[in-house]
Amino acid sequence: MDDRALLQRLIAGPATGDALAAASGQTRAAVWKRIEALREAGVAIEAKPGRGYALSQPLDLLDAAAIAAALSAPARARLDSLEVAWSIDSTNSELLRRSTPARGAAVLLAERQTGGRGRRGRVWASPLAAHLYLSLARAFGGGLARLGGLSLVAGIAAAQALHALGFAAVRLKWPNDLVALDGDGLRKLGGLLVEGGGEYAGPARAVIGLGLNVRMPAAAAAQIEQPWCDLAWLAGAQAPSRDAVVAALLDALLPALDEFDAQGLAPFLDRYAGFDALAGQAVSVLGSDREHRGVALGLADDGALRVRLDDGEERRFHAGEVSVRRSGAMR
Repeated sequence: MDDRALLQRLIAGPATGDALAAASGQTRAAVWKRIEALREAGVAIEAKPGRGYALSQPLDLLDAAAIAAALSAPARARLDSLEVAWSIDSTNSELLRRSTPARGAAVLLAERQTGGRGRRGRVWASPLAAHLYLSLARAFGGGLARLGGLSLVAGIAAAQALHALGFAAVRLKWPNDLVALDGDGLRKLGGLLVEGGGEYAGPARAVIGLGLNVRMPAAAAAQIEQPWCDLAWLAGAQAPSRDAVVAALLDALLPALDEFDAQGLAPFLDRYAGFDALAGQAVSVLGSDREHRGVALGLADDGALRVRLDDGEERRFHAGEVSVRRSGAMR
């Protein structure tokens, strides 16, 4: 009985230390150490008198075969590989270390990341079996210059998938955040990170990473310093299985990437506007030199954020050079 099997046993219901020891062929002390390791990885496990060990909140494990079976036939045809790792430093880093398939997309998920990264090198909290840590590697034509809008396209596809699952409050916060409307404010639901390389005007490859909060453990929530949410909170009850969410995301993302490779960002601009959380809102744009205040006007043709500054000038800001926050609501 490895850690995955141990956790699967607890998903089935409470189990005593004696029962787990007998099933795994280990001592109760060894089982206790493994329970402690799962707790350190972010799984909330209680010890209940007379019942043994029990999960403090619902949990499900990812299943690559179940995800593939749930995909539409066109999405399956666009896949080169689909893999679920137990624990890894970063799904993006791992795909960057591998060769990118000549055709189709390689998809890697993990139950846990020990070195997950967000934009500008920020740490992305990755408790075990709680959220989605998904990366996709794909080759693109047209060179590196065309990949600037890729995180926007991936965000649009993710937002469309989540809306189709019933999460109508989901929006996009430029340049790469998935957020949810909450009154006059925004709560962060997930984020995107695109990395890659290649030739300026020739073949290029990109790895698209998506982190999505599904069911946040209380211990991890206590360490977050900004408004956040997860799918369980948005659902108001039981969130859909993570397998179902992954399948919906890939069903939307894989054809969107084909369309982007063929036509660029232009077909996606109107779609982005339908999810734009900043358009018409007062924003502060933090550049390398100073803070700029104004009103967000939506996207420019190249994916830059258009802002009418307080002095009346319109200025464009590009992903990677600034951070954006909705004034008084969210950093």
